[in-house]
Amino acid sequence: MNSKIYISWLPRKWSIVAILFVSSLCMSAQNDPQAQNVFINQETQQTIDTWDIINPSFEFHSSFKPFLSSTLQDFSDTAIGYLHYPIRNFFLSKTYNEGPNKHNQYNVQVLPIIDLQGGYDMLSSKFVSETFGGAHAKLNINNDFTFALTAIGGRVTYPGFIDTVVQSTGLIPGLGRAFNNKDGSYSFSNITGYVSYSPNKIFNFQAGNDKHFVGDGHRSLLLSDFATANPYLGINANIWRIQYNVWYSWMRDFSRYDGSQKSMQNKYGTFHYLSFNALKNLNISFFENVIWQGTDTNRVRTFDVNYLNPIVFYRPQEYSVGSPDNSMMGLNASFKVFKSLKIYAQAVADEFFFKELRKRNGWWANKQGWQFGAKYVNAFKVKGLSLQVEYNQVRPYTYTHGSVQQNYTHYGQALAHPFGANFKEYLAFASYRANRWMLSFQGVSAVIGMDAFGSNLGQNVFVSYVTRPFEYGHKTTQGNKLKFMQSDIKFTYYVIPQMNLRVELGYIQRSIKDDLGYELQSPYIYFGVKTSIHNFYRDY
Repeated sequence: MNSKIYISWLPRKWSIVAILFVSSLCMSAQNDPQAQNVFINQETQQTIDTWDIINPSFEFHSSFKPFLSSTLQDFSDTAIGYLHYPIRNFFLSKTYNEGPNKHNQYNVQVLPIIDLQGGYDMLSSKFVSETFGGAHAKLNINNDFTFALTAIGGRVTYPGFIDTVVQSTGLIPGLGRAFNNKDGSYSFSNITGYVSYSPNKIFNFQAGNDKHFVGDGHRSLLLSDFATANPYLGINANIWRIQYNVWYSWMRDFSRYDGSQKSMQNKYGTFHYLSFNALKNLNISFFENVIWQGTDTNRVRTFDVNYLNPIVFYRPQEYSVGSPDNSMMGLNASFKVFKSLKIYAQAVADEFFFKELRKRNGWWANKQGWQFGAKYVNAFKVKGLSLQVEYNQVRPYTYTHGSVQQNYTHYGQALAHPFGANFKEYLAFASYRANRWMLSFQGVSAVIGMDAFGSNLGQNVFVSYVTRPFEYGHKTTQGNKLKFMQSDIKFTYYVIPQMNLRVELGYIQRSIKDDLGYELQSPYIYFGVKTSIHNFYRDY
């Protein structure tokens, strides 16, 4: 990453072919910006995990994403046994340096986004396609100010197991509203971005419209990037072995949506995340948040100033103001051993009383979840071989609230696990990457307790918990047990690793079966050409 080649500034008009050709001649720009965010897609995450596990430190905090570039200054290529695109800079860039000090530096970076995928849905015997693209542009000024904008859009058709979700909700998970076309496809557009400023090495201030992820696993029971991006204001502080993040979010409730913008209600959230590297190999982190509704049919309410305090614990704060708002707490921990293995865990407590918990009588309001997992990099001393296992369990009614507008969701999508609540899940991953190619496998097996016979048994986070049928005797996966299994095997070849341009060929085998006799097999084969930099989930 130390060798640099410069290009002249981009002409006004580019074709995709010209962009890719010039990109293949370039390397990352010669600057070290402190304030830019590093995307949290799966390929980047695997690269950073490998480096972090092999070279643990007091300074880097792996469980809050997107990573701030200033926390990755010690990133080293030598820990990675394969080609990858640069972590700190994007591919097409130009640096203007008008003086000897940093106060005269301007760096512009551009990444074309291409996502072309075709597939064959064997269940319905039809071809489907995803055709969308756009660009990611970034301006760094004096290494301490960053402005970034990502715009994508296009037209898509999906295999049945995703199309069913889009039809029932009118949303494309992670991307927003789906607009129906006459040919049965959907159109969409999505814009994210942020403004970031780091006045020194301790503080970073941000405002934007984007996603966050809290945790070390594939899933997060605290906050994931599954839902659509939302506007936020954030502060990041790095002091000694501690990283502290606080951000304030504006979200939308989709439960009363009737096609008009007015039918979407405002909701707000404040989030705190304190990460402490007790040892180079041991991280312990604390998470808390509160969600509250804005204006509804009964009252007018905006951002509650009681939740602006960046260091307060919300349970005492809620009680002090007599608030009925929805708060949640959680823990995240990880431990790295042998320079090859990371063991991680999460616990979330939406609501519980210790007295009721000790009775072990299945009280409905003991709403908790647990995660346990392990990542093994350069497994069995084979460079580029990565293995991962993960277990997730969430009790019924977790993430729900008496007021649907205050549930743990945004824009009709879960803010934590895509299954909602009332499930047990097992995941396994294996990948081998060498030079420009990678072979990967993902397997998911879950049991989800669905509502049965018209009763709210705690899986659907969009239903108020006041409609529960009984107080005690609730068990995880109660109700109509839906057995979900999915495997995804994929071959990837990186045409231009530095810009994440890759071709993919994969096969998904999906099956669901429930206690009522419903059973469905959904085989799907796909081929794609992509430079996309975000996570798009299909494993739910």
